Amino acid sequence: MKENFKENMIQKKEGEIEKGGSKSIFGVWIYLMSDCLLFASLFATFVILRHATNGGPSGAEIFDLHFVFAETVLLLASSFTLGIATLYAHHEGSKKKALRFIAITFILGLAFLFMETYEFMKLIGEGHGPDKSAFLSAFFTLLGVHGLHVLFGLVWMAVLYIQIAKRGLQHALIDRLSALSLFWHFIDIIWIFIFTIVYLMAFV
Repeated sequence: MKENFKENMIQKKEGEIEKGGSKSIFGVWIYLMSDCLLFASLFATFVILRHATNGGPSGAEIFDLHFVFAETVLLLASSFTLGIATLYAHHEGSKKKALRFIAITFILGLAFLFMETYEFMKLIGEGHGPDKSAFLSAFFTLLGVHGLHVLFGLVWMAVLYIQIAKRGLQHALIDRLSALSLFWHFIDIIWIFIFTIVYLMAFV
C-alpha cells in the first residue's frame, strides 16, 4: 500500500511538472507571436524609409557586407550550439555537455553583440547617426531592438547556466532551456530577415 501510494504521488508530481512545462512553452509561443508583430512593424517602417536618405549616403555606401556576414555566421552558429545543448539536456541528461554548449552559445552571442555595437559606433563616428536621415533612424531602431533581444537572451542564458550548474538538469530547468532555445532561434530568424532586407537589398 505504501509503495503504491509513493508511486502514485511520484506520477502525480511528474504530471504536474510536465503540465507546468507545457504551459511555460505555450507562454513563450504567445510572446513570440506578439514579438512578430513588433518586428513586422519595424521592418515595414524600414522598407518605406530605406530611400529617405535626406541627401546622405545610402546603405550600399556605408554597409560593410563582409563584416555583417561574419556577424551572421556567429549568430547562426550560436543557434546551432544552443540546439545541441538542448538535445543533451533532453535526451542524454548530460549536465557537463549541456553546460559546455550553453557557454559556447553565450560566447558566440556576446561576440555578435560586440560586433553590432562596434558597427553602431563606427557609423556614428563617421557621421551616419540616427539623427541624420529617416533611413538611418529606421535602421538604428530596427537593429537596436534586435540587439536588445540578444542582450536579454544572454542575461537569461547566464542565469540559466548558473541554475543548472548548481541544481543540475531538473525538469523545470530543462523546460526553461527549451523556452530559451525557442526565443534564441526566433532572434536568429529575425536576423536572417535583417541580413536580407536591410543589408543585401541595399546592394540590389
